[in-house]
Amino acid sequence: MMKLYYSPGACSLSPHIVLREAEVPFEIEKVNLKTKKTDAGIDYDSINPKSYVPALVMNNGELLTEGPAIVQYLADLAPAKKLAPSAGTLERYRLQEWLNFISTEIHKSFGMLFNPKVPEEMRNAVKARLVKRLGYAATALEGKDYLLGGTFSVADAYLFTMLRWAHPIGIDLSPWPGLKEYFNRVAARPAVISAMKAEGLPVE
Repeated sequence: MMKLYYSPGACSLSPHIVLREAEVPFEIEKVNLKTKKTDAGIDYDSINPKSYVPALVMNNGELLTEGPAIVQYLADLAPAKKLAPSAGTLERYRLQEWLNFISTEIHKSFGMLFNPKVPEEMRNAVKARLVKRLGYAATALEGKDYLLGGTFSVADAYLFTMLRWAHPIGIDLSPWPGLKEYFNRVAARPAVISAMKAEGLPVE
């Protein structure tokens, strides 16, 4: 059975949501990112030398890391769920476009803002850039339920996970009512609620 290594509320929430959306058999194991120990007492670095989450042990025993890769792999395991467009289609490249944008422009920016060692001047510049990126996402969502249109995809699991981080670092989503509505729409999905509860997170 597949096993996802996660830390509550971290970016690993994205593949955790996708696992539940895909309805494939899996287990989860929590990682303490400070001690680098799993709940079973195993040295996490011996499992994933990159030392961060998520990490997925696949059914063949191999390790897959990096959220955008993991969620696409999981989506392809359950094509009937339509969590990702078919490989080779333009729509699939649109999905990858979003995953890359969220990863490099939003996720990495949030990561810097969570780092207390980042100087204030740089923090302000990163925050301003992040606000612009969120504004772009809000504009792209106008008239759509989800990033790719009317169907929930793995990119939505990722963006939702990132939007959860806005409040803790002082970014208010109220200037983008559509983005807030989108956040609430994704938060109401049963798989999202299930994943949040399993990680001990407050349901949005």
